[in-house]
Amino acid sequence: MKYLLDTHTALWLFEGNEKLPHTVRNIIFDAENEICVSVASAWEVAIKTSLNKLGFDGGVSLFLTAIESNNISLLGIASGHVKIVEELPIIHKDPFDRLLIATALAEGLTIVTIDENIQKYDVQWVW
Repeated sequence: MKYLLDTHTALWLFEGNEKLPHTVRNIIFDAENEICVSVASAWEVAIKTSLNKLGFDGGVSLFLTAIESNNISLLGIASGHVKIVEELPIIHKDPFDRLLIATALAEGLTIVTIDENIQKYDVQWVW
């Protein structure tokens, strides 16, 4: 299967945070699964780091290195993703999360997230 990590999921993975359930770790480390992170998550990390709203040491540079070293695919933002954002119902106003939802819908990905607002959309998710 193909999965898209929500920003917090990727951060918790890279930090070794105990909040990441074993079921999620099993999905991520199953060699049969393709794990992806959106460049929108890297953008979110960069913005929140510059505003001192994120305690991820190393900022976006370390985030991008961790993606690569964990053999995770980095997905770009395509025009089709942006078009889907425009069509999404306004359940959740977070622009990064809305782009992740649109990306998952466009690419047929399951989002790995604890975010209850994302889970309200008609998108495949696991936690």
